[in-house]
Amino acid sequence: MSAMDISFLGGPRPQRGVGVIAPFDFALDRELWRWVPDEVSLHLTRTPFVPVEVSLDLARLVSEHETLGDGVRTLTAVAPEVVAYACTSGSFVGGIAGERAMCEAMTRAGAIPAVTTSGALLEALAELGVQRVALVTPYTVSVTRALEEYVSEAGTVVTGCAFMGLTRHIWKVPYRDVADMARRAVGGRRADALFISCTNLPTYDVIPQLEAELRMPVLSANQVTMWAALRRLGTRAVGPYQALIDPSARIDPATRNGPVLPDVPDVPEQEQQ
Repeated sequence: MSAMDISFLGGPRPQRGVGVIAPFDFALDRELWRWVPDEVSLHLTRTPFVPVEVSLDLARLVSEHETLGDGVRTLTAVAPEVVAYACTSGSFVGGIAGERAMCEAMTRAGAIPAVTTSGALLEALAELGVQRVALVTPYTVSVTRALEEYVSEAGTVVTGCAFMGLTRHIWKVPYRDVADMARRAVGGRRADALFISCTNLPTYDVIPQLEAELRMPVLSANQVTMWAALRRLGTRAVGPYQALIDPSARIDPATRNGPVLPDVPDVPEQEQQ
């Protein structure tokens, strides 16, 4: 029996790379991939472990310029076209000037464009014309307040905020808890959008569901990070029924009228944990 001729397959398709620097406790690699089109690969690296719980101190430790520079240099061998720092608190803890300086430090280390989660958030708010935003965070009160200050510094009004007070194991929070917090944050107050903070908080499947219920764009940390990084490549993130990524899902903020988006099926409990 002759061997099958597979010469027609040729080599693999050309691949474009996005480098991702994540905090040492980041657990949602697979969720990041869900926003990525087939022709793009993610190349992840992590900051060194430090024995500190989620806090402003941790945010400062995992976002030091030396740490970011080392992260970029570990990625240079695979030649990504853009590098993203996937940490919300680590990129808002120094305010707008601190976020810009982080991007500059990463670009200096690798001579490539750089984005951060918090910088991507401001870019997404501008893209959607958001002037008033509600916030959901898994953080303690002090970290949550720092996010509110960052968003306010950018000139966006924070209409409401709900937080969970967690210092660890944030990736284990189930979707139903995220949805409950979202409803509390919006709470009948007029907002143009909702932002769900923290790259370690699962959000991909809950975004369309909340957009349909709340009649507003719902942004999340991992979503804006991938959207902004892929935008630098001139390509689009994959996010059906997510207003930031799928224009057909956008609702006129003046009327809050628009297409009713399909419900997302419930995620089995074992996948949530």
